[in-house]
Amino acid sequence: MNDNVQELLDQLGALKTGLHQHDFLLTWERTPDELRAVLLAAEILEQLHREKIDTSVFNSGLAVSNFRDQSTRTRFSFASAANLLGLGVADLDESKSQIAHGETVRETANMISFTAEVLGIRDDIFLGEGHKYMLEVAAAVEEGFREGVLPQRPAVVNLQCDLDHPTQSLADLMHLQQTFGSLDALRGKKIAMTWAYSPSYGKPLSVPQAIISLMTRFGMEVVLAHPEGYDLVPETLDNAREFAEQSGGSFTHVHDMAEAFADADVVYPKSWAPMHVMEQRSRLLRGGESAKLAELEKQCLENNKRHVDWECNEAMMAKTRGGAALYMHCLPADITGVSCEAGEVAASVFEKYRLDTYREAGHKPFVIAAMMLLTRFEHPAEVLRRLLNQ
Repeated sequence: MNDNVQELLDQLGALKTGLHQHDFLLTWERTPDELRAVLLAAEILEQLHREKIDTSVFNSGLAVSNFRDQSTRTRFSFASAANLLGLGVADLDESKSQIAHGETVRETANMISFTAEVLGIRDDIFLGEGHKYMLEVAAAVEEGFREGVLPQRPAVVNLQCDLDHPTQSLADLMHLQQTFGSLDALRGKKIAMTWAYSPSYGKPLSVPQAIISLMTRFGMEVVLAHPEGYDLVPETLDNAREFAEQSGGSFTHVHDMAEAFADADVVYPKSWAPMHVMEQRSRLLRGGESAKLAELEKQCLENNKRHVDWECNEAMMAKTRGGAALYMHCLPADITGVSCEAGEVAASVFEKYRLDTYREAGHKPFVIAAMMLLTRFEHPAEVLRRLLNQ
């Protein structure tokens, strides 16, 4: 194991990144080397953890989480990542803070950061607001550090916003890397990021946007599929086209699930709400217009029912390369006959890949820990190397 870790450390040390003393908000703002560095650090930490080697690199300090939406995997992954590196975890519950009494973002950000090394934020409910909020928090702690209020400038880590879900997509990429053997082996592999039916509405757009924006950077043939009208934020489609051209991969946009699944090596069927619905939903939520919100939900659910055949089932999987594509999902999936009457994926398909999806999710604590490490330490490879010599 040590020889392999030493090789990974050498690779990490050779990469030039600008993550130290900065935030990790959107994958498309980060360079290919910075993305590779996250994957390398995550793989090293995962191996060290499996070998029961202590990975505490902080003697004290807090990792503060602020989940403005519900979460299971990311919430516990963030706590696990902090614990892995030796940080304490404090969860900001806005309902129990002075935010409920009108405390400003600028003030709150500084008050929670006196000993904080990392601020992890999930804010994916309001389209057009989540990423904006994270930038506001980042600006506030930057000012606090610059003016000497804070002894250190904590890094802000995006745990999912309205645009991107970097901890999920990088965990997905790590899963693909390990499944196919390397990042280079992903070149030319076809991944179908498709909408799938759900008996609920209002699911964020950030996962499909994250996948098409990240996988195109590594030479994959990315196909986005959804029914007419279930559009994503245009910026993310532009990202995918640009990155595909740069990497030698491809990006295709279709409105047929079967076409996307044809000869695919990887499939990622996941429901999301149309962009125009999320924009309208955001306005109604902010305005407290509950009656109109209920009517919007009713309309959206009826519209979803028109596409109940968008299900990842045995017949659809048979269209993939050799009928054996890798099924992926960020979880929890809407499983037909299990969690709902009709959903994103047939029970037989999900059960076949269930443990694989658990492994996919299992990379997330190490991805988040890698982001923490790279944003807080100027020479992360040397910090990790010292762990082997303890």
